[in-house]
Amino acid sequence: MFDIYNQLDKLPHFNPDLDKDDPPEIIQNLRQQIDNADALLICTPEYVFSLPGVLKNLIDWNVSSPVLINKPIGLIVAAASGQKAMESLDLILSTVQAIVVGKLIVNGAKGKIGKNGVIQDQKTQLQINAFMSQFIKRI
Repeated sequence: MFDIYNQLDKLPHFNPDLDKDDPPEIIQNLRQQIDNADALLICTPEYVFSLPGVLKNLIDWNVSSPVLINKPIGLIVAAASGQKAMESLDLILSTVQAIVVGKLIVNGAKGKIGKNGVIQDQKTQLQINAFMSQFIKRI
């Protein structure tokens, strides 16, 4: 079973002064969801050779919490290149002691994924299927 977290845009900007004993309720709920999950699958575009700020913000809110420690995480970056976003995610997730169990970069994503989100390229679909199969086996 997969749950999709669709509240990235609702998270407050990370502020260490708010990350004390009683962080905002949305952050408490986020941490509980992460803690309850067997694993996380992060799918992201690359912006300006890095990960999107809202994704970094989500991770920042969890640095002081143990929820990411030893949490298996799969990474998919869909971008023109994607290498720099993947490198950033690797560095950040290793810093919070998460365990990256699989990585996939979908290069040239704009031409492979339609505006409706449907994958139009058969080779890409096969790569994603193989990635997901391995990801599920590892967790």
